Formats: sequence, C-alpha cells, structure tokens
Amino acid sequence: MKGNSKIARAGVAVLVAAGLGLTANGVMAKTVKVTMTAKETSVVIDNRGTEYPAWTFDGMVPGKVVRVKEGDVIDFKLINPKTNKESHSIDFHAAEVDVLDEFGPVKPGETKHFKFEAKRAGVWMYHCGAGPMVQHIARGMYGLIIVDPKEGYSDKFPKPDREYVLIQQQFFPDAGDYKAMLENRGWTNSLINGKIFHYDPVHDPDAQAVLQAKPGERVRIYFVNANVNMPVALHPIAGIWDRVYLNGNPENVLYDMATVNVAVSEAGIFDIVSPADRPTNNAIVDHTMSAALRGAITVLMNKPDADPNAGKGDNILIRTDIKPVKHHVK
Repeated sequence: MKGNSKIARAGVAVLVAAGLGLTANGVMAKTVKVTMTAKETSVVIDNRGTEYPAWTFDGMVPGKVVRVKEGDVIDFKLINPKTNKESHSIDFHAAEVDVLDEFGPVKPGETKHFKFEAKRAGVWMYHCGAGPMVQHIARGMYGLIIVDPKEGYSDKFPKPDREYVLIQQQFFPDAGDYKAMLENRGWTNSLINGKIFHYDPVHDPDAQAVLQAKPGERVRIYFVNANVNMPVALHPIAGIWDRVYLNGNPENVLYDMATVNVAVSEAGIFDIVSPADRPTNNAIVDHTMSAALRGAITVLMNKPDADPNAGKGDNILIRTDIKPVKHHVK
C-alpha cells in the first residue's frame, strides 16, 4: 500500500509539472478550446434587412455563446486576419489575467493565444478592448460567457425548462464617429441580439421570431447589458421575475422582482414562471422608454404548442436569417 501511495503521489507530481489540466485547487479540470476570428464585415441590424458596417467576432453580432463549467480551463485563440484594417482584442469579464498581456491588442495578420480558469460561476460579458473601445463594442464586438456552477442545480438554483440569451446594445448609425459614441450622441435604436425589435412582431410586423415556452414552465434569461453608456431597467411586462441571480451567481439571489437595474457591461440570470392554467404572453423590456420604444422589447409567448426545441441545447440564442437589402447605414 505504501508503495502504491508513493506511485500515486509521483503521478500527481508529474501532472502538476506538465500542467495537464490541474486547477489551482489540484482538481482535474476540463479544457475547453474556443477560437474566434475578428471579421470586419456587414451585418443586418433590423428585420427589414438593413446592412451595417460592423466589426465582429466570427461575422456575427453578438458573438458566439461560450458555455463552460466552474473550474474549467478555457484555451482561447483570437485570429485577426491580415485582410482586416483594425487591431482587435478580447476581454473576458470571467477571466482573471493581465490586461496588458492576454487582453492586449492583436494587429492584422496576428493571433493571440492564452488560457484561463473559469474560477467563478456566473454570466459574464466579453468584448473587444482595442482602442477606441467604445467603437469596437458599439460596432458589434461583444458576447456572453456562461460559467455553470460546479454544484449544479439546487433548491436555490432550480433547473430551468428553457433558457434564452438576450444581449442589449445601443445602435449608432454613424459607425465612424466614435466621439459621438463617447458623448452618447447619435444613437437611434436599441438592438436585442443584434437587431432592432428582433423578437417583437407587435411593434415590427417584419419580426420573424419570438421566445417560446409552455404555460407554467421556468424560463431562464441570460441577460447582458452591452450598451456603451446606458443602464437597463429590465422588466417583464405582465409578469414578475421569480428569481434574479446578480451576475449569474446562484449565491446572489433575489426573489419576486418587478424591475432590476443592470449596469453597463453587467450580466445576470432572470427567471420567469408563467401561469400554468392558461396561455399568456410577456414582453421583456428595458423600462427606459427611450430604449424600449426604439427596439428593446422581446415577446415571450407561453403556449401549449411551443416548439419543443426552442430554448434548449444550442437553441438559446435565436438568430434570424434575414437577407440584406439595398438600403444601408454608414
């Protein structure tokens, strides 16, 4: 037995020396490889097909959802093709690293590669931090990382029936005027997951999608305020937030909330449970009317025939494929 113990200790020592997936606590961790490519391209920003000259991660606004478990190691690579004109970078709010090293700018034709451990459960924004940062975020370089708690679900943090990602952003039509962005001048609309009234056929007949659930289901919203200047007053019209987890951490729980203030760059989890005895609808809005009536309204339909795949698996960030048309913004 003593010989076996020595062998076991020696094996652990080899793993530590090699850095093969051990966390700071000495626990074997899963390594999740994530690669993103900075793309300077045009994207559609409304339900009519209006194009906008965006800066993006992988050609999408917002960028992909990154989902890991607390304790996992993210092995990250950012590629900035030589065809781009700008330097770009990544700032993961879930990472505890060196702002001048891992988060430093990547010039066209170069690649940034680093690892970090997702030490804290929660929901976190990521974005480009290259200068001027306000312009890189406003033009589309942002997304969300979910770090699920290692303990899993509990009475305090129940398993949801469906999950959706909503990311709100101010829209500045003049993509080149970063000084206006700094001064909060010239923004005309709010984007939800990259589009104006993205999931709201009430205010925009061209909208092609809504969020769906069955009556009585627990719907979990992973929300990020990606505005560059304005907080969000997140409110579910005709409903109440059953539980709110500030920054997405199960320990930071609030119950029975009508409206919750979400600061710039802040993220959180918002649970809503609809009445089980009838079909209903909710409108998830920024109760700041200048934002809501410019695009920050999302319809949640609670109906018996809800799509069984909506809000499950990889279907938590709904992207609508809208063909671009010939009218453009700058």
